[in-house]
Amino acid sequence: MEPLFLGALEITLIDLVLAGDNACVIAMAVRRLRGRQRFAGIVLGAAAAVILRVSLTFVASKLILLSFLKLVGGLLVLWIAVKLLRENAACEVDGREAGSLVEAVRLIVVADFVMSTDNVLAIAAVAKGNLPLLLFGLGLSIPLVVCGSSFLCLLMDRFPVTAYIAAAILGKVGGELMVTDPFVWQFYRVPHEMELAVELLCAVGVIIVAQWQNRRRARTKTISWSAPTRRAKSGVSAWRRH
Repeated sequence: MEPLFLGALEITLIDLVLAGDNACVIAMAVRRLRGRQRFAGIVLGAAAAVILRVSLTFVASKLILLSFLKLVGGLLVLWIAVKLLRENAACEVDGREAGSLVEAVRLIVVADFVMSTDNVLAIAAVAKGNLPLLLFGLGLSIPLVVCGSSFLCLLMDRFPVTAYIAAAILGKVGGELMVTDPFVWQFYRVPHEMELAVELLCAVGVIIVAQWQNRRRARTKTISWSAPTRRAKSGVSAWRRH
């Protein structure tokens, strides 16, 4: 009985830590949605995360050894983090319309697929083949992800800077995935200090790239609006001269 209790406690702690990544993705993806669509996005995103974890439970140990999987997955997570932060920042600046529920769920599924492999391995390592413990860990992640992403959405609405923190966390996860890819370790065993440096670089890089893309888009929009205005003013001036 005691080993079962300790195992459940360990899995609970692991879920509390690992659910944060999934909650960040879901919260950023559904933040531009409103009302029932936002709630549906959170529920569908959490359900997708759990389904992926269950599906990956039996193959995660094999997938994690495939070269390039984590490398490509890390790049995908970085791209998703930049895209979500860019859209969230643009929503704050110019009040963009709510996003698409289908698009939000699609991004959540892609990111969760990449990030769930490590999560499943961590839970499976503690469960040690104990099916009730494994099911407990997977089941516990549902309310944790739903509650966590709902809370993050409220924080982002109240404090927009939270979106930047969430994007930085996703950037850190992307960097960690890339430097721990088996292909990288075939040629170079990355020291822990360098791994931390890459994670920090990716976390900061996500914010810089998203900000740069938003500023470039804002300049393009300004130029496209100013050109017709100048033409209209020149036409009025010509009409007055005549």
